[in-house]
Amino acid sequence: MADENESKPTPIGLYDRPRSKDVTAIDTVAVALSILWLLGTVVFFLVLKPGSSGIDGVQFIVTLVAIFMPVALIWIAAMVARSSRIMREEGRRINAAVEGLRQSYLAQAQTTGHAGIEPSIAKKLDEIAAAQRKTETAIAMFSTTRETAAARPVVEQVEPTHDAEDQGLLALGTQAVELDPPLSNADLIRAMHFPETAEDQEGFRALRKALKNRKASQLIQAAQDVLTLLSQDGIYMDDLKPDLARPEIWRRFAAGVRGREIAALGGVRDRSSLALSAGRMKQDPIFRDAAHHFLRLFDKSFVEFEKEATDSEISALSETRTSRAFMLLGRVAGIFD
Repeated sequence: MADENESKPTPIGLYDRPRSKDVTAIDTVAVALSILWLLGTVVFFLVLKPGSSGIDGVQFIVTLVAIFMPVALIWIAAMVARSSRIMREEGRRINAAVEGLRQSYLAQAQTTGHAGIEPSIAKKLDEIAAAQRKTETAIAMFSTTRETAAARPVVEQVEPTHDAEDQGLLALGTQAVELDPPLSNADLIRAMHFPETAEDQEGFRALRKALKNRKASQLIQAAQDVLTLLSQDGIYMDDLKPDLARPEIWRRFAAGVRGREIAALGGVRDRSSLALSAGRMKQDPIFRDAAHHFLRLFDKSFVEFEKEATDSEISALSETRTSRAFMLLGRVAGIFD
């Protein structure tokens, strides 16, 4: 058992630089070959004494090259062989180090059990469950069936007006919408554009007022979600320069018109943004649900906004960051086709 423990390298020893021997077999062979070659040259020139009429400079240089060139080649081959041996040893030590780390990791995993794995699995299951619940609420596409412009006046006629005035506000009959603070079109437009900078006090003021209004806050939060998701792919609304549609096109959209007649609303022409958004819409269910949820809320909010908005206010709203996100995602969803 002692021999086995001594043969196994420690984690620190695995990363120590190998200590090369001072004299190796390769060095011994190189020295022997060098000596043998030099002895052969001495025997050739001194013992055999080849005849020559004289030694000039060129012949002397050629003689030196003939003598020492093989010696140099011998030592070059020796250094190459020694480097190759060191590289093989380094490779074996790296493999041993990796194997040691793997064994250490497996031993640690066995001692700790599944304690480190279960939280990540539970977290993943929670994310899947949350995505499934969100998918159930956003299962329908943007082309939802809602009241047309001709059907809305009928609903308004059914609402009891005189009874409400005679009875006053009842605590149990008051709707949440009636308790919302009033929000002007100018504040809604400013909030939908979001603050420009941290010092944009007017933008933050409008945003705070919009968040206190239930319907407006739903749209603002949905827009913030999609803008955050788009920024993860490097898509920012300030970089988009869409072609703005005329107010009458927006009013057709509010009246329920879809398809080619409102194709001008999809004024975003940036190919990279469209490609990235389309790819993520197909692959990322969370992004797809957030986009469809935002498109539906924008549709409903704009229907209410268009009733009392002027053409100039519609033009101002179309230039906001929220409207640009609607143009981009609406074109990807195909509501302008």
